[in-house]
Amino acid sequence: MSKMDKEALESLDSMRQLMDNADCLISQEQVERALDRMAEAITQDLGDKLPVFYCVMNGGLITTGHLLTRLGFPLEVDYLHATRYRNELRGGELFWRVSPEIPMAGRHVVIVDDILDEGSTLAAILAYCEEAKAASVTTAVLVDKQHDRKAVPGLKADYCSLEVVDRYVFGFGMDYKGYWRNAPGIFAPKGM
Repeated sequence: MSKMDKEALESLDSMRQLMDNADCLISQEQVERALDRMAEAITQDLGDKLPVFYCVMNGGLITTGHLLTRLGFPLEVDYLHATRYRNELRGGELFWRVSPEIPMAGRHVVIVDDILDEGSTLAAILAYCEEAKAASVTTAVLVDKQHDRKAVPGLKADYCSLEVVDRYVFGFGMDYKGYWRNAPGIFAPKGM
């Protein structure tokens, strides 16, 4: 067995062990109900505005996919990729990988992401939208992490149905070292 194969097996075992021992903070069913509530509120507010939804990659991918199928009105979809984590456990400097293709000027913009943690990434994206002259900008995040370290004091998502305690979380778009975005619910590693 090559060194690379051995390291891959160790990573696989490590990630399986992480999930086997993780605490489930929010179940798949609770996530689904939260997305239903979010979709109802967005439909009421934006259903007649031909909005454009921008998925914040990679974390917002799963939330965006599940949310959009609940919206029964015409809309456009694009994505952008701004990150501070880059497969690490702590955020660093903001890094822009991809800017959106659909112009924001004069449009009703909805930014969809997985979590509002400290909010540095979201604040930078909101500033980008304002500079692009969007008609309006709203934010939809699956979960808001409860703590007092927000980058912008009082920063809140316009649409958010779930809150999590101040622990490292993964699942439903959020990752642990690049893995487990696909976990069905929201989990926290033991001891973190």
